[in-house]
Amino acid sequence: MAATPKTDSSKLPQSMRAIGFDAPGGPDVLAVEEIAVPDIGDHDVLIKVAFAGVNRPDCIQRAGHYPAPPGASPVLGLEVSGHVVAIGSSVPDDMLGRRVAALTPGGGYAEFCAAPWQHCLPVPDNMDLAEAAALPETLFTVWHNVFERGMARDGESLLVHGGTSGIGTMAIMLAKAFGLSVIVTCGDESKCEAARKVGADLAINYRETDFVEAVQTRTDGAGVDIVLDMVSGDYVPRNLKCLAEDGRHVTIAVLGGAKAELFMPMVMMRRLTLTGSTLRPRSDAFKAALAHEIAHTAWPLFTNGELSPVMDQTFPLAEAAAAHARMEAGQHIGKIILDVASD
Repeated sequence: MAATPKTDSSKLPQSMRAIGFDAPGGPDVLAVEEIAVPDIGDHDVLIKVAFAGVNRPDCIQRAGHYPAPPGASPVLGLEVSGHVVAIGSSVPDDMLGRRVAALTPGGGYAEFCAAPWQHCLPVPDNMDLAEAAALPETLFTVWHNVFERGMARDGESLLVHGGTSGIGTMAIMLAKAFGLSVIVTCGDESKCEAARKVGADLAINYRETDFVEAVQTRTDGAGVDIVLDMVSGDYVPRNLKCLAEDGRHVTIAVLGGAKAELFMPMVMMRRLTLTGSTLRPRSDAFKAALAHEIAHTAWPLFTNGELSPVMDQTFPLAEAAAAHARMEAGQHIGKIILDVASD
């Protein structure tokens, strides 16, 4: 049963515009529809969405391969920015009216979105809401996988595939901010140059150069301490050849295939760690703890202007199909955003 919300307005609409699709398919299945404004639970806030981030999992869900977890909104969208216009009964009163960026379990491609209040990060007045919407999904993912699961430490080295993706650019920025050296792979020279501008110490065009050889050359044969892998498949054994002794291989996506063949004696002899995670199915309590840690470590780097997300292109909400087409074409450098408020 939905909680009775506390709100600064008695005139919240009953319905809203959102992006939906009748059946899985390509980007063209996405269309604007009118649906009910979501109810909120005791621990939730209702956000009037200004901007929503577009992420690869959105495309996978639209294609029918990544269903929303139980209880989550079927509407796409895992991160938003905007103003809190209603709060559940267990939410601190001072959340009402706040500018926030939120990690959401779904529902971001809409005029209003519900999210657990502890998954929200404060957005100061001097911070652009479009940039704020570009942060939560990649920031939570990179922090957890590189710094928690990957146990990154000052002075270590990181290899990131897809260096100009939203995840890739975030990984470069955060790793450099915390004292790591960063090697990335990209699909062409223009993307390699873009990655260097973000801060990558070495950008490898994987279409022209064997990244294993390039990593070994760069590290004088020692290898890197961490690989952040979004490809999986036949990249995994090649990634392991890039790792130093006691290295950590962290998988966050399987865009190149779900299965990998490994030579396990090498894992044993070099004491390698293979791990990975998916963020969306994790518990609200886990995400709340992660948000709390990020709020005290990485988030201040963005609110004080030291770091800014790499922004690719902003589309009106009604052009979500074009945003998905751009992402799937691999044309983007950084984050693709939907402008919800001014559409």
